[in-house]
Amino acid sequence: MAKSASDSKQKTEILTINQRRWRKFKSLKRGYVSLWILAVSYTLSMFLPLLVSNKALYVNYNGNSYFPAVRDLLDLPVIGALGGSNFISGETLGQQGNAAECNYRQLQKQYEQENAGNTVIMPLYPYSSNEDISSGIGEQAEIVEQFAAPFESKNGSVPRLLGTDDRGRDVFSRLTYGFQISMSFALLVAFLEYLIGIPIGAIMGYFGRGFDLMMQRFMEIWGSLPYLFLIIIIASLITPNFILLVGLVTIFAWMGPAAQMRSQVYREKTRDYVAAAISIGVPTRKILLKHILPNSLVPIITFLPFAIVSGIGALVSLDFLGFGLPPTTASWGEMVGVGLAYVTDGYWWLVLVPLGAMFTTLILVVFIGEGVREAFDPKVFSRLR
Repeated sequence: MAKSASDSKQKTEILTINQRRWRKFKSLKRGYVSLWILAVSYTLSMFLPLLVSNKALYVNYNGNSYFPAVRDLLDLPVIGALGGSNFISGETLGQQGNAAECNYRQLQKQYEQENAGNTVIMPLYPYSSNEDISSGIGEQAEIVEQFAAPFESKNGSVPRLLGTDDRGRDVFSRLTYGFQISMSFALLVAFLEYLIGIPIGAIMGYFGRGFDLMMQRFMEIWGSLPYLFLIIIIASLITPNFILLVGLVTIFAWMGPAAQMRSQVYREKTRDYVAAAISIGVPTRKILLKHILPNSLVPIITFLPFAIVSGIGALVSLDFLGFGLPPTTASWGEMVGVGLAYVTDGYWWLVLVPLGAMFTTLILVVFIGEGVREAFDPKVFSRLR
């Protein structure tokens, strides 16, 4: 009976290589905690219209219900078009004389003063990333101040956690939306560069000869081009947007994964298991996908966090130089540019906040990369160690 219990325990302890890698990664607390912080933060950023916005979550006016912030959350290219316009005028909700977009913070105060049973529920942080001094025009408008200090509150309003910039835009709101844009950009670029680079590198390494030689010369020529200047030239001729910038960065970024994959496949194709697979007639596609590819991905996977760092750096650099996303877009690079322009005037938070956010995000990604590299290190699970 004791022997049976011991055998059962031994069976439960048998783990696959990926399970052991995950267990090793979890034991590296710095990388594991960083992964959780970034994963939770990025997930929450998908719901920013419900958390950080100047539009109400719920409005009940004369028995009619409205959900402006929820409508913004669904404002995607296809879903948004099907849902119609998200514009609600102030007059529709009882703000007399305001035919423009409703000011929901003012509407909330109006309903409280009227005490007529109407209700407005605002997000946790009721300021938009693009709400500037121009919103302080009109009868129903609030006074929006430039260079408001962090935690400053006017007329009993919700305090500005990180102040406002030169146009009166809320710094905390722009910071959160900038995080979502930067991470989305970096993740999409990393995915596309791997999607392009891994197949090309695998084909180069496996078949070699003429195709490999031709692609190497092409990559040498293409990689020698100053891609940042080329992107700047293109962005000066065409108004850049998110998709265009992703494509421009990707057409240069794929060469890194391709070169790594090529060297790994070159090494793996000389192994005995590949020769055995060829000798028994296994198709080339199966040899690449089922045999060589799984054994070549370790260096590629460990490189992924640093590809994300590179993507964030590329977007911030372009935005800082003024050749990135449109000016109305909340961007860390644009925030750094504004902060540097006014740092000597004593508005320190305008440059410290975006640089601090960027540094924190990048260091968390680097910690994850270190953990992944350690978890995938073959020496950790070597029987000869």
